[in-house]
Amino acid sequence: MGKLIWHDLGRYISLTASFYAVWASFWGILFRKFFWDFIGGVLRAPGGLQPSPKVAIFITIIVKFPLIQIITMVLGFIIIALEYPLPVLKGTALYRSIALRVVLLIQLSSVAVLFYQGTNAALWSLIAALFYIRALTLGERMEEPKNDKGQVGEA
Repeated sequence: MGKLIWHDLGRYISLTASFYAVWASFWGILFRKFFWDFIGGVLRAPGGLQPSPKVAIFITIIVKFPLIQIITMVLGFIIIALEYPLPVLKGTALYRSIALRVVLLIQLSSVAVLFYQGTNAALWSLIAALFYIRALTLGERMEEPKNDKGQVGEA
């Protein structure tokens, strides 16, 4: 059996989580719901669960103006551009940086967990970040891309 390449597994999970984060952000803009509104909320008979006044800032940046969803979507697109990669990024030190990916994934996870549709993306982003951290502790490095891919070689 072969040896597990942790950063490659992290890449696949990160791509999936980032696509999900972009998709969840789209739906989060259409159907705005602050996920943690049940903490400290008041249950009213005709109105259901009303969020606590202590979380008014989150209601403002998630429900009234979807700033958190927009930040999540932008971070998701940045991670997709880094993971897939864009032709401009391919071969750069930015593309090969595993630590940058860990930081971006943790930021994505921290922001996506705030709105209802982004909780799964937050969980999988955190899992991908843990796989990348494992790759860093094992000393894995991302290889330089091969320049001769897709070219016909001479005999």
